[in-house]
Amino acid sequence: MKHINFEVEDGIARIQLKRPEVFNSFHKEMAMEMQDALDQCQEDKSTRAVVISGEGKAFCAGQDLKEVTDPNGPLLTSIVRDHYNPIIEKIRNLDKPVIAAVNGVAAGAGANIALACDVVIASENASFIQAFSMIGLVPDSGGTFFLPRLIGFQKASALMMLGDKIKANEAEELGMIYKAVPADEFENVIEQTATKLANMPTVGLAYTKKALNRSMVNNLSAQLALEEQLQTKAGSTYDYNEGVAAFLEKRKPVFKGE
Repeated sequence: MKHINFEVEDGIARIQLKRPEVFNSFHKEMAMEMQDALDQCQEDKSTRAVVISGEGKAFCAGQDLKEVTDPNGPLLTSIVRDHYNPIIEKIRNLDKPVIAAVNGVAAGAGANIALACDVVIASENASFIQAFSMIGLVPDSGGTFFLPRLIGFQKASALMMLGDKIKANEAEELGMIYKAVPADEFENVIEQTATKLANMPTVGLAYTKKALNRSMVNNLSAQLALEEQLQTKAGSTYDYNEGVAAFLEKRKPVFKGE
């Protein structure tokens, strides 16, 4: 891949956006490569956790506006439908936990891709901005879906309309992200978190993710029924039996992700 660094090691897939000269902003080629990388993460049974990060000073500045203004470039409709929407759906439907490692600015679609991930950890130097209103556009990449659910309708509405820049520590306080960490500890925290997730019961985590996805639209009765169904499935996995056995034998479990 030309615009993404992609590798899998020790059960952890690392997807790093690699256009640092434009703060890792997206164009068609990078969007397609990211979709391909996420597909590989889904298909590869050895992958048990995924980390999305950005090379250089930024996480992702959103859409490359040079592509939008290119007379021969894709239309906005295609960019949203064919570039970003599949990325968000692949992240949410991936049967493995996805960590957004936000090292710097996350703006526009870049911010919303991060917020679609299961665990968002940001360096204290990072920031989040819903930049769409500054150029007369509407938040996309799931922003209008996830952000109000994370921080509440009123706060999300204001951030989307005013385009305020939110520093990592404030994002944590708002409940927008899981954790903000000192810059000199950022890489270690990402590695520790990814390693922990990669060694946990992967199938159970996938069922948890499925339940959370459905909770966005289910009523209570439907959600209780889904929990019953997923719990039954989880109870038939190798990792469940290993976890119970390890607890009873007072030893550390060795999960296989099965």
